[in-house]
Amino acid sequence: MSLQVEQTVGPERFPTFPKTKSPSHHFPDELVVEWAPESLETPVMELFHDAVALLPTQDDLPSCDGVPMETERHKKQMDLLVYSLESWLGERGYVGGNMFVYFSPKQLKNEKFKGPDVFVTLGLGNRERKSWVVWEEGKSPDVVIDLLSESTAKFDKTSKKDVYQNQLKVAEYFWFDPYNPDDFQGFELLRGVYEELPLKNHGFLSQQLELKLILWRGLYRNVETTWLRWTTLDGELLLLPEEIEAQRAEVEAQRAEQERQEKEQALQRAEQERQEKEQALQRAARLAQILREQGIDPDQFE
Repeated sequence: MSLQVEQTVGPERFPTFPKTKSPSHHFPDELVVEWAPESLETPVMELFHDAVALLPTQDDLPSCDGVPMETERHKKQMDLLVYSLESWLGERGYVGGNMFVYFSPKQLKNEKFKGPDVFVTLGLGNRERKSWVVWEEGKSPDVVIDLLSESTAKFDKTSKKDVYQNQLKVAEYFWFDPYNPDDFQGFELLRGVYEELPLKNHGFLSQQLELKLILWRGLYRNVETTWLRWTTLDGELLLLPEEIEAQRAEVEAQRAEQERQEKEQALQRAEQERQEKEQALQRAARLAQILREQGIDPDQFE
């Protein structure tokens, strides 16, 4: 999937409007230019909507370049991060994997920049999207994770990181090599520049999500290795849908077993009561027999 750095849209096509410094809206630089004095009579939002209306939407832009993830493990690692976070986020945000993120209409002319492997955007719902178009959504991703490979590591750590910092202004950026777990780093955007996050307990804190990204050794889809996973601040893993279902099935099995044991115990108590009653009747019969043998009518004691 391709996402390019160039950003040039001629003023002859789009109206001009003043720059905005809003930290949560990152529109193409070429759309945020100094306006002319004669524009002062036109409301800013009207100009903005006119400009955005002229830009292509996700339905107009390519959503696939036909290039798969580097390896099977890269694909599984992406799925592990996306599917577990998707279940946790619900409608509070959107998480995408291996899909286009557009921030400039000129990206179609340059395919040197590959989009993020995993990205998260908060506050805009979890509806289906073909690609993430910044000028259409009104916001850049809040968190990006790239999965390194031998062919992409250098670019991910330099040029690509610069795009996240300078163009998209992504608040938090992480990279991880599925075949070399030691190559794991996190960054936070502070005053427009990425600062390294401290590694604590084999993981990094995401303040945007209020979660942790940790190294987790375990089995996932028949591959046992060190994976990157989400946890709560208390260290509880965010579960995949199949893990949630397995956990639910285990709880149901435990409940069924408990009910079976309670039923069995109830039957055992009923049998014990039956035996105790039978023994009491047998004792009463023997006592009556003894009394009769001694010439005493046992009925007089009733």
